[in-house]
Amino acid sequence: MASTAQSVDVVIIGGGPGGYVAALRSAQLGLSTVCVEMDKTLGGTCVNVGCIPSKALLTSSEHYEFSRLHAAEHGIGVGNVSLDLAKMLERKNGVVGQNTRGIEFLFRKNKVTWAKGFGTLHPGNVVEVRGAPPENNTTSFAARNVIIATGSVPIQLPFLPFDEARILSNIGALQIPSVPKHLIVIGGGVIGLELGSVWRRLGAKVTVVELMPTILPGMDDDIVKEADKTFRKQGLELRTGTKVVGGKREDDRVIVEIEKDGARETLEGDYVLVSIGRKPSLTGIDPAALGLDVGRRGEVRVDDQMCTNLPNVFAIGDCVPGPMLAHKAEEEGVVAAEVIAGKPAHMHYRSIPNVVYTWPEIASVGLSERQVKESGREYRVGRFPYSANGRARSMGESGGFVKMIADARTDELLGGHLIGPNASELIAEIVLAFEYRASSEDIGITVHAHPTLSEATKEAALGVLGRALHI
Repeated sequence: MASTAQSVDVVIIGGGPGGYVAALRSAQLGLSTVCVEMDKTLGGTCVNVGCIPSKALLTSSEHYEFSRLHAAEHGIGVGNVSLDLAKMLERKNGVVGQNTRGIEFLFRKNKVTWAKGFGTLHPGNVVEVRGAPPENNTTSFAARNVIIATGSVPIQLPFLPFDEARILSNIGALQIPSVPKHLIVIGGGVIGLELGSVWRRLGAKVTVVELMPTILPGMDDDIVKEADKTFRKQGLELRTGTKVVGGKREDDRVIVEIEKDGARETLEGDYVLVSIGRKPSLTGIDPAALGLDVGRRGEVRVDDQMCTNLPNVFAIGDCVPGPMLAHKAEEEGVVAAEVIAGKPAHMHYRSIPNVVYTWPEIASVGLSERQVKESGREYRVGRFPYSANGRARSMGESGGFVKMIADARTDELLGGHLIGPNASELIAEIVLAFEYRASSEDIGITVHAHPTLSEATKEAALGVLGRALHI
């Protein structure tokens, strides 16, 4: 096989955020680059059935709810507001198409070869690509370096396997043809709350069932408490500390059996979204045959340069340990490409933000207060509510707050947490501060434009020092 294989510098298996960014960076560095992707479009889960389409629907549903419930507060009369769901879904698909075509353009611009088909990694770093039917052409590449970027797949419940018609993963939940009467969401994490919020705004009854004592497990306790209160007020029914013990589909309805404190209950809906997490996918990779070191969940073990135990084989993204986030995968892809090119790149995870795109948005970086407390170090907390921020009040978005945690002795920032309007954008300032190991005072003495939401970040930083001005 190797004798007929085309020799290239880098072959990336997977064209998601990690894979396509690794391909672009490799090409920028002058490496001959091939990216293998079996789907009809580039971008992986994130661009096609994850981050991008969900944000399109979140934005559309927010506009719909604003028009229906809040426009009048601004002196805007819109009459009877109607929902054209087909149009909304069509717009979502259009946004996805713009993004996937954009990646294809970047590949052409940077001379990255897209090998369309199913990639298999063989010993000796030979990658075989079997094209799509009916041709089923096979091409082989002898790769000087391989980057595994095969992503992840949603975890199923054994008694509620996905059919994407009534029992949905994120894929099916993005294309429900009519607003559900009752959408049952199993899992109160990011995906469940975001997609649950979309359909709640559009008129569905939404029940979220979460096994852990709270929604958003692992996030800062104060943020979770505020989010829980806000989402309940918006109309989401949250069932925390509740176990799903059974379920089945009966024609156009889904039956879900739940249990809390020994008491059982039956929920009936027309759709169920199962969002209990994702697991690494190693499509086209046989770890045992290759001698590839993987963990118990099937994740590929790597060092801080994204190197696996195999010579010149790297792995990035959802198929390696760490948070399953597109921006984390992208940075890992850049590191892998730069290491291949001989640059002294290393990956670190201290400054990776986490965002929940509900409304209000939630964003965090660093440690929660509980984690800091458990570490035993002395710390100080600053907190500033958006109700005391002039821009937030002018927007009619005065709920939520910014919370900053810093070391009591050095004032180095340890955690930043926001719940409120535009938190996904505001977190970037705190992430940059984390990257340079800044103190709360560094943010607090930096001039912020007035009136802006970012002033709440400045005030929370000053609050750590006990000198917030506007509260």
